[in-house]
Parts: sequence; C-alpha cells; structure tokens
Amino acid sequence: MNKFLKVTLIVVGVIILGIAILVFSFLQSMKPDKEKEEKVKIQAEEYLEEKLNDNFEIYGILHGSLEHYNFEYGAKVRDKKNKITFYVYYNEGKDKMVDTYTANKWADDLENEIRPYIKGNFGETTDFDVFYDDTIGEELDINSANPGSYRDFSVAPIIRFNFPRKKREEDEKLFNEFISYLKSEDKLQQGTVIVGYVAENGVWLEDDEWSKEF
Repeated sequence: MNKFLKVTLIVVGVIILGIAILVFSFLQSMKPDKEKEEKVKIQAEEYLEEKLNDNFEIYGILHGSLEHYNFEYGAKVRDKKNKITFYVYYNEGKDKMVDTYTANKWADDLENEIRPYIKGNFGETTDFDVFYDDTIGEELDINSANPGSYRDFSVAPIIRFNFPRKKREEDEKLFNEFISYLKSEDKLQQGTVIVGYVAENGVWLEDDEWSKEF
C-alpha cells in the first residue's frame, strides 16, 4: 500500500470517527434526564398549587430545546375544564417558574372567534393558527388563574395560514378583506397575518410568504 493511499484512508477514518462522535453526542443530548424531569414536575406541581387551582393537571414533561422553546424541560399542563394545554417551566432570566397559559388561552379564544369567517371564506379545511408571545402573561403581569380577554390589552398576535396550493390572483384581496373584517368587527385591532403555501408533505409551493402587519 503506497503512502498516498495510507494517508487517504487515515483521513477518511478520522472523518468517519468524527461524524460518529457527533451523531452519538446528538443522540445522547436528545435523551431526557430523569432527574431534571422529576425536578421540573415537582416545581410545576408546587407552582400550580400556589398560582392556579384544581382545574389544572400535569399530563407530561417536555424535553425541549432552548432554540425552539424558552426552556430545556417544561411540564405539560391541561385545563380540565376547557382542555387548553400549556407549559409551566423555570425561567432562568427571571429566576422563577412561569407558565404560558395566558398566551395559549388567548390564542384559543381568538381562533374560536375567527374560525366561522375563515371556514366560510377560505374553505372548511383551511389550516390556520394564532400565536401570542409565550411570555405575554408575565410581561403584562396577568394572573394566570384569571387571564381575562385579549381584547382588554393592546397586544398584537400572529395569525398564520398554510395553504396546500399555489398562489392565486384573488388571494391578496381575500387576505386584505380578512384584515378589514378583524378590525371592523372589533375582533382584533392590531396584529400580523402571514400566509404560506405549503404542500401536505411539507414542500414549499411558493418561495415567498404573504404577510401584512396592521
């Protein structure tokens, strides 16, 4: 075996070993830490007892990612009355336990408000979601046991649509009419509407999304 071939095999071996180490490290990082899970569960139970009431129950633990969530581990909690789900987790910046109930409750309320219009004007199978910032309750100093209505605060959610089709000429008119409906019917006075065109298999059908802030 000549010197060049030996060097090549060594380099390839090092690359393969490096990839294997990276894959192993990634898989290990994805495994939940049982002690951390138990810790956040106990913290969440204490938080619910102190801040909320018996209407709420923990039904699981999420091993999240700080890139996608505001926490590494969070308790998945459900309101037994209205079935709204949310997270309770430790916020390192504030050094305390917090929850996302207000954001999830307001999103659910607004979705229910606008669903009849969306189904009637965009079709029964239209896929849409409403998003409020997870920390909105904390920022506005709202008691999660009584979050009130989003109408009582100057807040701007995101309403996102995903259409499994290509863009149509009449789309912009339809979306602007939807925004006019939100404002004229006093459903929402400010926010952002975003529209993506995505196939059911996740493939993007249009490069650009339609969006408008109002």
